[in-house]
Amino acid sequence: MAAMGLERKVEVAEVALRFLVCGLGALAAALVATGSQTRTFFSLERKARYTDMKALVLLVAAHGAAAGYSLLQAARCAAAAMARRRGGGGVMGSRSRAVAWCVFSCDQAVAYVLMAATAAALQSSLLGKRGQPELQWMGICGLYGAFCRRVGEGLASAVAAGLAAVLLAAVSAFNLFRLYDGGGRGAGNGNGATW
Repeated sequence: MAAMGLERKVEVAEVALRFLVCGLGALAAALVATGSQTRTFFSLERKARYTDMKALVLLVAAHGAAAGYSLLQAARCAAAAMARRRGGGGVMGSRSRAVAWCVFSCDQAVAYVLMAATAAALQSSLLGKRGQPELQWMGICGLYGAFCRRVGEGLASAVAAGLAAVLLAAVSAFNLFRLYDGGGRGAGNGNGATW
């Protein structure tokens, strides 16, 4: 009975984390992609956009893709949970292990890509904010303050989405490796998991 309680908690945590990654990833992509500011210098207009910094383009693409992937996986989790509640699911065989390996691998890839894209965007944004005095590069946030604030908000959301993706990868690893019996050690719960 305790095993079913733990399984239910893990299931709820997985769905919640998937929706969290979806929401925060979409928010990060939207904030960064819609941020722009136009300034006039000696009758010349210059517009700051996220496409001016390639790390921000990567951030928008990675978080947008992760949001879509997380939404699809959340739907898969919800459908599997409903099937289990109706009694149609729960068969642990080679197919479920293959699906678990695929989900685990994809979740790991998403976590790595989100963290890498966020780190690159943070580094580039710091360069944009502070400049590089040794190379006589000036920071641009004094000129494009509204744009920099919008990107900063998007980066905060991106960091949160990346951390949620890392937690989700850990839950995914737990879901995969509990399918393996452990060679008879521990008390099994009837579906291959040992607690």
